[in-house]
Amino acid sequence: MHLAIDGYDADREKLEDPEFVLRFLDEYPSAIGMTKIMPPHVLTYRGPQPEDWGISGFVIIAESHISVHTFPDRRYVNIDIFSCKEFDVEQALDVVKQRFSLELTKSWILERGLEHYTEEKARLTLGLERLSLARQNGS
Repeated sequence: MHLAIDGYDADREKLEDPEFVLRFLDEYPSAIGMTKIMPPHVLTYRGPQPEDWGISGFVIIAESHISVHTFPDRRYVNIDIFSCKEFDVEQALDVVKQRFSLELTKSWILERGLEHYTEEKARLTLGLERLSLARQNGS
């Protein structure tokens, strides 16, 4: 499951504070039932477009990863939560909204990484798909 969040009208002070982003990434996994397996990594980015500067960070979790990219001049934050385990999307969104003081969010859920096959199940699934294709082709 991959939850992508765009947050607008955020608290600018939070968006430009590397320590805030670090604390968020340190505490957020447990707040949504995930398992942090390393300390978060956070850095400040300054590129060729002055308004595109911001804080970026990520934390690896046992279930996959969480990333944050802030754009203080735009009062915008981009957050991705990728997990091979299902989680409570509404709770995850509520925590993000509250912590970043967001006025508006847009979010998308991509279903990925949730289906894992054993070797036996993969062979069976492949065999059934081949049989279905053969029937469609009149073989």
